[in-house]
Amino acid sequence: MRILFGVFPLLAVPVAIYVLMAFGFGGTVAPPPDGLPADAVMPQVAPLQATLDNVMMTLPMISGVNWELKVGDVLMLLAIAFLFLEVLKSTSTGTATIINHAVSMLLFIACLVLFLLGQDFATSTFFMLTVITLLDVLAGVVVTIIAARRDFGVAEGIG
Repeated sequence: MRILFGVFPLLAVPVAIYVLMAFGFGGTVAPPPDGLPADAVMPQVAPLQATLDNVMMTLPMISGVNWELKVGDVLMLLAIAFLFLEVLKSTSTGTATIINHAVSMLLFIACLVLFLLGQDFATSTFFMLTVITLLDVLAGVVVTIIAARRDFGVAEGIG
């Protein structure tokens, strides 16, 4: 189980939640209103955007305004927490860590393709998830290299 935890990129969880939301609550882009040609250029937003903007919780603040926590915000908080855990996992220098970086790279590529090609994925929330997966790959590789160099330096000083 520990090896599976070491190989599995935790950022796949918020991405999977988003994908499930896109297929469950998403829709299609509305056609142009009557009187406009089908190829008319109209400003459009992703069908899932309305779901991401739903308010989950509202808290009154001392300043007198209400703080709203939206679905997209919760998804971003989850992704940031998992990014932190992924960076912590990168401090080890085993084979599972290298496989984790490769799977994380595949996750980033999948997110990038979905962002560019999917209607429900053209949102700021999914763009930020994509950037977080990229940061996971970059930070993970850098942290692993630094940790490996430190291990090599300690081993070199022993002999």
